[in-house]
Amino acid sequence: MTNVRDLSALSALPLFHGIPEARLAQVLAAFHPTPHAAGTVLFKEGDVATRFELLARGEVTLEEEGTARFQLHALAPLGELGALTGIPRNTTATATTDIEVLSMPVRDLLGFFDAHADVGLAFYRNLLSVVGDKVRRDRGLMSDMRANIIRTQKAMKQLREVVLASPETEMSKGLFETLDTLIEKNRRANYRVSPPASYPAHVRLDSGRVVPVLEVSHGHMKLAGTAQELAGEPGFWSGVMLMPTGEIVVSGEVLREANDGVVVKLDALVDDFRAKLDDYTTRVQMLDFVV
Repeated sequence: MTNVRDLSALSALPLFHGIPEARLAQVLAAFHPTPHAAGTVLFKEGDVATRFELLARGEVTLEEEGTARFQLHALAPLGELGALTGIPRNTTATATTDIEVLSMPVRDLLGFFDAHADVGLAFYRNLLSVVGDKVRRDRGLMSDMRANIIRTQKAMKQLREVVLASPETEMSKGLFETLDTLIEKNRRANYRVSPPASYPAHVRLDSGRVVPVLEVSHGHMKLAGTAQELAGEPGFWSGVMLMPTGEIVVSGEVLREANDGVVVKLDALVDDFRAKLDDYTTRVQMLDFVV
């Protein structure tokens, strides 16, 4: 990977635009080549990358929730944003054919550009551009999804009214109840938000232990830790939710435990506490728009 042709291919990648080939040759010299057989899983959803990787030969399939989404062909970076930002992988990468991967520790790559200011500026400018493009694409997708949810919600409400106004049949009651349940679950308040580090939330359990809130909605919450640490008795827990905007008493039951935390169902909140939680989740959502 050190001839001019390969350097030209590397410089064609968005992250390496504008970097002289002499410097690219130095970067390539630091990469470690590793062959992988077809069928090898390179990384999984949820993994945190510590190495920057380039697909130098062959083909890789990227899967999301078990469904193939993309096919990567050499020369291409493998999850470069996850590697450079520390964000957990949102796909699983599997070698479709026999492949060769060039890799190096992320800290070494960033250290090289930090040590060579003449090309470091170009690299970080390229990184900002790549991240900006992804944010714009994600915003577009989120806007489309939001519009689709709103249309679906309106259509279900109209269908519920039609069922309610129609003569009762064996199917109508079940259909009405199903639509009513879907409409309730599809309300915006039911979607979980993730508290950012700049605006965190915690729960102080009855034991006095304070655990971070990873996700929260009006009906559910994900807390750091294990079910055994959380619940004083099987399936039940209670505590005080600590937010920058105030405190509320919360309780409920443990639904499931995962590697990244415990999902719990919240008991119904009194109106005052519900208003405080709504205020907090709205502020967290607004932070996303501000960013």
